[in-house]
Amino acid sequence: MSSAETSTGNSLKITGGRLYDGEGSESENIALLIRDGRIAAMGEAASRTRADETISADNCVIAPGFIDLCCNLREPGNGQKGNIASETRAAAHGGFTTVCASPETSPVNDSSAVTHLIRDGAASRSPIRVLPVGAITRGLEGDLLSDMAGLTAAGCVAVGNGSRGVRNARILRRCMAYAQTFGLTVMFSPENQALAADGYAHDGLVTSRLGLLGIPEVAETAAVMEMLLLAEETGVRLHLSQLSCARSVEMLADARRRGIAVTADVAMHQLAFTEDALAGFDSRFHVRPPLRSESDRKALIAGVREGVIDAIVSQHQPHDTAAKQAPMAATESGLSSIESVLSLGLELVEMNELALSDLIRALTTGPASVLGRTARLAEGEPADLCLFDPEAFWAPGAQTLVSAGRHAPVTDRELPGVVRLTLAEGRKAWQQPAG
Repeated sequence: MSSAETSTGNSLKITGGRLYDGEGSESENIALLIRDGRIAAMGEAASRTRADETISADNCVIAPGFIDLCCNLREPGNGQKGNIASETRAAAHGGFTTVCASPETSPVNDSSAVTHLIRDGAASRSPIRVLPVGAITRGLEGDLLSDMAGLTAAGCVAVGNGSRGVRNARILRRCMAYAQTFGLTVMFSPENQALAADGYAHDGLVTSRLGLLGIPEVAETAAVMEMLLLAEETGVRLHLSQLSCARSVEMLADARRRGIAVTADVAMHQLAFTEDALAGFDSRFHVRPPLRSESDRKALIAGVREGVIDAIVSQHQPHDTAAKQAPMAATESGLSSIESVLSLGLELVEMNELALSDLIRALTTGPASVLGRTARLAEGEPADLCLFDPEAFWAPGAQTLVSAGRHAPVTDRELPGVVRLTLAEGRKAWQQPAG
């Protein structure tokens, strides 16, 4: 050992590449030292320290680990659709180090017993951090309030009703008022069930041409306005999940100007695709909320770019093959998307619709702020990071996808952005196989 170099045990050093901190700044990485699950040193101090293992990040981006606010892990529930082990490993493959587990499990996560079941499963079988979201109503039926205080004490980071609506405004108001009493964040996917009715696609040109039942934009915007007004009255911290309409972005921006404590996210597939993806009756793109028009897509991207929309989520919903092999109306909604989020985002960067810094912010510091957490690459911080090569390509398919769900949004071409390494608290959650 040279006199200019010290050594440390149980350590990893990453050299080269570019650092993105999630706040918009980037810099050349001289070296980054990880020890005992935390970032021990950066820059020249790290370069002078010998580590047990050194990884070159040449040509790669080093970013904080991605955080997903909406991920269906399918456990407890139908094992054919996936489980905690398979879906968290898929998340790590996509660069995620933290996922919020949807309450839409079987049984529903509306009790501390189910929350503990999820946490215990994650502790023993997940390579990344799993944060349960509790059901705000019993059984997600939108009628009776759940034990929100008990769910929070058991480890839930927020409460919500998943992708399901609440039966009426009176119950919704009670949910918000009760959650505000305990200082909880409520997560709702805004949809007026009466207006959405039996629809399963955007009420536009494509549905008219293909003869599909449409969901009008007002089904979302009416619910957004109702939730914003009730949040203003009750003072609850409101998070609007999976927005899909331009008008929703406008109302969100206006609400923030009025001082309402509201945040929001959008699913990556809403930024990458439109209703045209349903041409040919491709049931993969039966999603809810539905893919909408090009003008909506552009407004959502602008919302992310301008910081009106805080986070990009995967809205990962793995299914068995049979769930997608039926007439469109009979198929189950959702994409197996968590492994493709980064790649689809990089395509938006290539098209100059998003800056790389905007993409990373919406996958790291944005969702972290919704949860009241941080996501930084700094000395002393947990070593949650993603190392990816934006210039390398991969082909989603049976040989490369990790999730139990094979209905990825893209399976017929290569995508940019290969995740080389995902570290969760310093542990290797994913490392790209050699060759």
